[in-house]
Amino acid sequence: MSSATAPVRPVRTAAGEPDLAALRAAVRDWCAANVPDGWRERQTGASHDEFVEFQGEWLAALRAGGLAAPHWPADRGGGFSLPEQAVIFEELARAEAPRLVLHFVSLHHAAATLLGAGTAEQRERHLPAILDGEVWCQGFSEPEAGSDLASLRTRAERRGDVYVVNGQKVWASLAMYADWCLLLARTDADAPKRRGISYFLMDMRSPGLTVRPIRQAGGEEHFCEIFLTDVEIPAANLIGAENDGWRVAQRTLNAERGATMVELAERLAVGFGWLVDLARRSTGLDGSPMADDPVVRDDLARLATEVRALRLLAARAVAEAESGASASGALASVIKLYYSELLQRVTGYGVEIAGPAGQRAARRPMSAGWESGAWLLDFIGSWEWTIPGGTSEIQRSIIGERALGLPREPVLA
Repeated sequence: MSSATAPVRPVRTAAGEPDLAALRAAVRDWCAANVPDGWRERQTGASHDEFVEFQGEWLAALRAGGLAAPHWPADRGGGFSLPEQAVIFEELARAEAPRLVLHFVSLHHAAATLLGAGTAEQRERHLPAILDGEVWCQGFSEPEAGSDLASLRTRAERRGDVYVVNGQKVWASLAMYADWCLLLARTDADAPKRRGISYFLMDMRSPGLTVRPIRQAGGEEHFCEIFLTDVEIPAANLIGAENDGWRVAQRTLNAERGATMVELAERLAVGFGWLVDLARRSTGLDGSPMADDPVVRDDLARLATEVRALRLLAARAVAEAESGASASGALASVIKLYYSELLQRVTGYGVEIAGPAGQRAARRPMSAGWESGAWLLDFIGSWEWTIPGGTSEIQRSIIGERALGLPREPVLA
């Protein structure tokens, strides 16, 4: 991968304000020079080793271009404001650049946790390593603690200078590649659920730790189970205070609600463009292009309107976050809910338009977004989005309580 242009830096007007138009042009030029040609073809059917190598090379290219961590502080290689971050993610999506799938948790969740709650030693140990390619996974959910994360049962017992951990985690994305894990474990069984949880940095090479990939309906092994048997974690790897892990975890979860939603919205817009092209190429029973069918045109118009609405919601979220106007968190839930279900509608319609030919076994490119053009596999994978990060049911409850002022749901015995 080349680095044919200078690193992208924040651009300011004469008045000291962000010059978003100039930044957009700079990112667009960088993408034109650095997005690898033919990467989708090379990543389709790639081996695990080829995927890891490609992701490392793309991280290095983005880092050299100043675009790997625009949301980090300036002295850490970032320094871009939220609107500037949105511009960067928009242009990467529009250029159909690869996603840093393998390094997402590292650059966003781990970094946000370390910057917000980590010690100076923890930050200096891991932040430079993350930019060098250190891979992180997230050990939050458990078989009986998904949406109700506070009911987790993994236990961590303090024994001198270490915590001894026993339990099981599930849905840990790409944990088979991870060097480190953001781990939640219960350290006080008698405390109220949210007050007895602690937050740890766990070395994935620790004795007693087993990772088992979960094969999904589309044939991928994106998620993993993690089994912990007497795993020792140094007390120095505790993030925040003991039993204060729930509060720290909110910082981790909030990392999903930044300008990255702008990227997801833009990538879905790109995917919708592929859907329109598919309708133009596909023919109906009478041999005419499906895009000429009035029903198909109405369906595409409806989806186009919904995609546009998602992009506007993401832009509104960035504007509110920049101004400090939004405090309820309800807008983030609206966007997450709307995106996840719209992703299903767009990819599902792709399966419908593709017809029987689209039902054949296919492969989707690794390092791609959630919409790759392999419509059947994209549709199967889209269902992941209505579950992690809070199910659609949880999001509706948050919207009802925080935005609409509805009473909280009763706690059933």
